[in-house]
Amino acid sequence: MRIVQITPGAGKMFCGACLRDNALVTELRRLGHSATLTPLYLPLTLDEADQSAGAPLFYGGINVYLEQHSALFRHAPRWLHHWLAAPFLLRLAAGPATSTRPEHLGAITLSMLRGEAGHQARELGELIDWLRGEKPEVICLSNALLIGLVRRLRSELRVPVICSLQGEDWFMDALPPGPRETAWRTMAERAAEADLFIAPCNYFAELMRRRLRLPPERVRVVFNGINLDGFAPDPQSAIRNPPCPTLGYLARMSREKGLEKLVDAFLLLKKRARVKNLKLRVGGSCGPADQPLVAELRKRLEKAGVAGDVDFVPNLSRAAKLEFLGTLSVFSVPATYGEAFGLYLIESLAAGVPVVQPAHSAFPEIVQATGGGLLCDAQDLNAQDLNALADALETLLLDPARARALGECGRKAVAEKFSAAIMARQVAALCAEAIRSFSIS
Repeated sequence: MRIVQITPGAGKMFCGACLRDNALVTELRRLGHSATLTPLYLPLTLDEADQSAGAPLFYGGINVYLEQHSALFRHAPRWLHHWLAAPFLLRLAAGPATSTRPEHLGAITLSMLRGEAGHQARELGELIDWLRGEKPEVICLSNALLIGLVRRLRSELRVPVICSLQGEDWFMDALPPGPRETAWRTMAERAAEADLFIAPCNYFAELMRRRLRLPPERVRVVFNGINLDGFAPDPQSAIRNPPCPTLGYLARMSREKGLEKLVDAFLLLKKRARVKNLKLRVGGSCGPADQPLVAELRKRLEKAGVAGDVDFVPNLSRAAKLEFLGTLSVFSVPATYGEAFGLYLIESLAAGVPVVQPAHSAFPEIVQATGGGLLCDAQDLNAQDLNALADALETLLLDPARARALGECGRKAVAEKFSAAIMARQVAALCAEAIRSFSIS
């Protein structure tokens, strides 16, 4: 099959959806499919070989911004438009772009959802002109924020369009009032035009079915998967060798992902002093918007006299990430919002590190499917919930044998259910189904 995967880049930040889509295209190619990864907005930042190398980037971030704010620029000469999409300019723009927040993006989000009726219609036309030469049999969109592309893609290229669902609700709900309601309504209207949706878990599939008013048969579940190269294939060759009890975190260094709450739990455990020589290691993306929180947490840790027991290691390469996971005893990313999946959990479990997560959103489903950790009764992570999180972490930190058993169970489950190869086979089957259904209609 000729498959085009369209994925927004996150500039200089690691992005779970980018990692997932890159791994997907890698495995689709290994299966013999002609798969193309096409970036939008900004270049992709990845910790594996970039499958978008050589592909043009569309909807360049600078052009998209100027088209939103200047009616005159929408008619800019072709040479200027193309010059502003130059890779070196987009790399420069990638730094400040990572500081943008949903509350500042209501108008531009709505414009993108309107597709051919939005201010970026010129970008859509250029994308379609290029796709005509690629002759795809099916087009896959990385998330539903791109749903505005579907109408013209289907009508002009005469191919089915499949859309992944990857946590859009958090972004949409963070838009300002007014634009938020209009954006949700527009997304639901446009969602009716896509051929199929792929959700990363049953929790998020059900949530988005309701919010986008989709019939159950149009939303399928395919667990996100990772490239298992470099992870321990069996306990005898395990990469894990924590020198002392070490609590770990590997995700964007933000409040939404629960970093502040994990630091609170760590401080509580240090105060209890039941786990001797406890360390905390924090890894993951850290962009301009995240740096103030990290600075604040460093000051708190210094004031508590435990800064020497905490290590912040941002923006890890793949090799450094594998090494990082090998130093951990227990892993937790206590996200405070409705996480749609949490690829970081699969990475931790693939390394044989057990997880402790709040009992909400996708976490119960992943922990149940892998048997690789514990759930705690922590919804809002208030004072009472914080004790529950600390109790669960302490349970495993004080019982290394149980922690190892849970980690090993999780490691086996990831190999059986959450590899990129398995994900690619399931996505390929859905692509073939969409092509058959489209040809019949």
